[in-house]
Amino acid sequence: MAPKQRIILDTDPGVDDVLALLLALSASPEELELAMISVTYGNVPLQSCLRNVVALFHVLEKEMKWREETGKSTRGFGALNAYKPIVAVGPEHALEDEILAADYFHGADGLHGVHEKQPHLSPADTWRSLFSDEEPQGANVEPPSYSKYFTPSKQPAHKEILRILKESPENTVTVVAVGPLTNVALAAAEDPETFLRVKELVVMGGAVNVEGNVTPVAEFNCYADTVAAARVYALTSPHPPSTMPPVIHGKSVLPPYPAKLSKQLKLTLFPLDITTPLELRKNYFYETIRPITKSGSPLALWIETFMTGIFNKVEAMLGDGSEPNLSLHDPSCIWYMLTQDDPAWTPVPKPEDIRIETSGQWTRGMHVVDRRQRAKPGEVSSKVETHPSDPLDATTFDEVPGDDMGWLSVNKGNRINRMVKTPGDEKFAAILMDRLFG
Repeated sequence: MAPKQRIILDTDPGVDDVLALLLALSASPEELELAMISVTYGNVPLQSCLRNVVALFHVLEKEMKWREETGKSTRGFGALNAYKPIVAVGPEHALEDEILAADYFHGADGLHGVHEKQPHLSPADTWRSLFSDEEPQGANVEPPSYSKYFTPSKQPAHKEILRILKESPENTVTVVAVGPLTNVALAAAEDPETFLRVKELVVMGGAVNVEGNVTPVAEFNCYADTVAAARVYALTSPHPPSTMPPVIHGKSVLPPYPAKLSKQLKLTLFPLDITTPLELRKNYFYETIRPITKSGSPLALWIETFMTGIFNKVEAMLGDGSEPNLSLHDPSCIWYMLTQDDPAWTPVPKPEDIRIETSGQWTRGMHVVDRRQRAKPGEVSSKVETHPSDPLDATTFDEVPGDDMGWLSVNKGNRINRMVKTPGDEKFAAILMDRLFG
């Protein structure tokens, strides 16, 4: 039986990314297939992100063995045992920035020192040869046993994304992007029509009606590569050039999209507005995890170690003695993929024109919306005048005096399907923990 959802997860593993990966792998084979893990930089530099992905499979191998030896069910990780995702890596920095905008909220290694604190749960460095053409040190080095769970690729991540989309029936693969959108933008630029075979692009990023988490207005994933985000969002527009980032001489590296594209991208956005309230609180977490850790679970020990680092970090940031929590930003997108048919998931009534600021001194990475509540003449009129030589080209006839940026045009601007309500903010933490350990 084919899985209900088939996804590519583009991720920069820190803590909540790892929880998102675990949630995807804990699905049943009928629910979800994780076809690919596309690794990007972000929370920490690229090689640290890749190391955390490899370590996850190393820990899961130990966890499956422990569960078998103790008579515990391994059904909870059906997708892990049924499928073998490709793992590929992208570039080490943003499209137009060579300086990495790493976010060390997750610690220097992305998992708050778990590799030093629990060295027996960290893989030997021989894993690096899986992703490199360089010969490993020592002759006849066997692939690590945990590599049975994934297929390492030496191709760039964006090329693997395109290959999977090209080889799969159209509208059957969803890309879930929970890090900077560099890999996604590279895929879309190299072959826009193949990229548009995607069923849906689910993005964790941005702050629309709330404050940012890296600047007063910007969320980290978008801030880390604003040009990539702007280019990807532009594919949702009836007229992508209307929202493409400005070309900067000496920096712009990707070509414009073709003048005509076969369809618009369906992009579902999970901004901080909806992900921040999805809290995994410290007291509940320890009450749940510590009995499992004491029973000998390698996975529980691993998770408890880096979650302790997160809670200590949050406590230091708050400084008011209140109970810390981790917002489950990235896992929320996997929860959506697993329960997409639940009518409680509520998007905005109609797609919104949300644009990315790419060059503002203070507003870089901001998700800009038009709050003026002005009428759009094209919506008031029942008919939009078209160009006589090309009925599909209505842009030159859909203009409002003074509206140079096309905010009042029905044929310009982005069309973002922003999610505004979950099936229950307060219950997601329990769902996550039950999926991993129930």
